[in-house]
Amino acid sequence: MADSIEAEQRGTHAAATLHVDGSGLGRVGARPGLGRYIASLWSYRSFIVFDSRSRIAGAASTNALGRIWMILNPILDGAAYFLVFGVLLQTGRGIENFIAYLIVGVFLFRYTSQAIANGSRSISSNLSIVRAFRFPRATLPIASNLRELLLFLPTLAVMIVLILVIPPFEHITWRWLLLVPLLALQTLFNLGLSLLLARVVARWADVANLITFGTRIWLYFSAVFFSVQRFEHVPALVTAMHLNPMYCALDIARQSLLYGANADPMRWIVLLAWTALLLVVGTVVFWDAEESYGDER
Repeated sequence: MADSIEAEQRGTHAAATLHVDGSGLGRVGARPGLGRYIASLWSYRSFIVFDSRSRIAGAASTNALGRIWMILNPILDGAAYFLVFGVLLQTGRGIENFIAYLIVGVFLFRYTSQAIANGSRSISSNLSIVRAFRFPRATLPIASNLRELLLFLPTLAVMIVLILVIPPFEHITWRWLLLVPLLALQTLFNLGLSLLLARVVARWADVANLITFGTRIWLYFSAVFFSVQRFEHVPALVTAMHLNPMYCALDIARQSLLYGANADPMRWIVLLAWTALLLVVGTVVFWDAEESYGDER
């Protein structure tokens, strides 16, 4: 009996001296470092692609015309703008090939406005997922922007066809290839702004309504349906528009697709600068609030 008690005591002392290395442990749900956070997004690429494609299919299944609306919506918008601004207000006077000018503006601006509107709500509209699972929250605005890109590609094809078939007929040149880097920059710009606004909307949901209003104002300052030359007598306004990233994107597209000319290099520089700035600031600001998404307000 004494021997068994002594053995138990030896076992107790041995257990008491057991050491556990806790250096690799951390608080559940803690925000990782920025570098590790960005690197972890690659592990969720399958989820990002699946979420994007499944939501496209789900949205299309709710309408009788399905994905045809992806093409009809910008065409109807363009027709409405042409009626109001081209026919009634005559804002197209002095603009060569105004119909194609308007088509490029409406289609490309709509892509950015849709991407930002949906990207900014990517957290607030998915709170059930955010509260139920642990994953990098940035995957949601990334998936939202990928979804908008996939939706825009057939619309882009329609835009190109319209430019080619509506007189005066445009001719394909090597400058049309500039649409590829332009679309890449515009998509990254959309993502950076979506990340920034997603944090704000996640904290204050009412801001989403202000974004809709702000986008409408932005439309008028991007020369979608008029030429910036109309305001040559107001140099400050012209300068402000030249610093507008969406005006730069539209001008690059129009010069490349419609006029067979090289856009002013400053258009590329301004667009690239805005894209880099928003990607960096948007990523940092979004990551900084990683732990707070899904909290009850």
